[in-house]
Amino acid sequence: MAHLSIQQLKETTGASGSTAITATVDAQLQQSTVKTTKSGKPYLQVSFADATDQFSLKIWDNLPQFETIKQLATESFIRIEGDWTQNQYGLEAPRWQYRLLNQGEIQDFLLGDSETKEIQARDWQTISNYTAGIKDPRLNALCVLFFKGYQEQFLRTAAARKNHHARRGGLVEHVAQMMRSATAICSVYTDLNHDLLIAGVLFHDCGKLWENTYPENGFIQPFDIEGEMLGHIPLGLTLVNDLWQELLQTNKAASWDELSPSNADVRIHLLHLIAAHHGTYEFGSPTLPRTPEAHALHHVDNLDAKYEMLKQAYRNAPELAPGIQEKQFPLPANLVRPLEKFGADDEIHSDIDPALNIENELQGKPFDGELF
Repeated sequence: MAHLSIQQLKETTGASGSTAITATVDAQLQQSTVKTTKSGKPYLQVSFADATDQFSLKIWDNLPQFETIKQLATESFIRIEGDWTQNQYGLEAPRWQYRLLNQGEIQDFLLGDSETKEIQARDWQTISNYTAGIKDPRLNALCVLFFKGYQEQFLRTAAARKNHHARRGGLVEHVAQMMRSATAICSVYTDLNHDLLIAGVLFHDCGKLWENTYPENGFIQPFDIEGEMLGHIPLGLTLVNDLWQELLQTNKAASWDELSPSNADVRIHLLHLIAAHHGTYEFGSPTLPRTPEAHALHHVDNLDAKYEMLKQAYRNAPELAPGIQEKQFPLPANLVRPLEKFGADDEIHSDIDPALNIENELQGKPFDGELF
């Protein structure tokens, strides 16, 4: 019997169509809530997570797991064995059973998925490289100060609670890919302020260190009162403004007064990127993008989030017909398999513009922390 991570389980069931896959999966219990249908029938809505992903199950009151799972403590570690399928609403298991993990199994589980750790270590190096390459001494120092105080928390934060990069360390993956995209765009729109844009990418979601972070041991996102009541944009604005004021009290800040653009202009433009990155009032931005960098950041952010949703959907969604896969929330329609690249098309982009290779030229501090 296969033993899979949650991500592997979704990929396997998505590829199998309606055929059930028998497998075991280790997971941590996120939440267990008793709900009722419109007709008054009770069921248990249960969510589970590991280093790679998360999923939910409905447990009806006529199943033995209804009572036993309901009494299980949140954050318990369990092994689930079942016959798994998947539809547009997620994983289902018509037949399944579970047991608690022993202490040795828990320790192995907490080490995390090796592939995910490798990706996030690479992406952390990317972030280190790009921020170390910022030429504006104020923005460079701001990044250094942020990492000094918040690196470990940053490394274990998700980019979202669900939908995209919703896993421990997912924010690292999201930010690194956005930095690569932003740098590529700057090679085409050469009047964009690359330093400002890279700093904006780093800090745009820094409020999620309260909204979507994880404990040192475990894969359950807790709820934080500040994250709930303020949200990540106000929290990010506050954090960056506080760090900026702290920088101005340092000895090195004395040499910045004569720099152009001014300290005040750099600060307000960076805060604007954080405030406007959702793009519209209805999506939570307190202001609208008003600079080229703000528009670029908003679109890079949205593109990377949507692209991650598409990647997950292509891996997991059941096939409706050859080349057509079932709609996955929150994407707007059924998926159609993308057109394959022609010939050696995947080789040509490295020669378009040397600026695209900036990451290889930058020198940053090496990754020196544990991600899990």
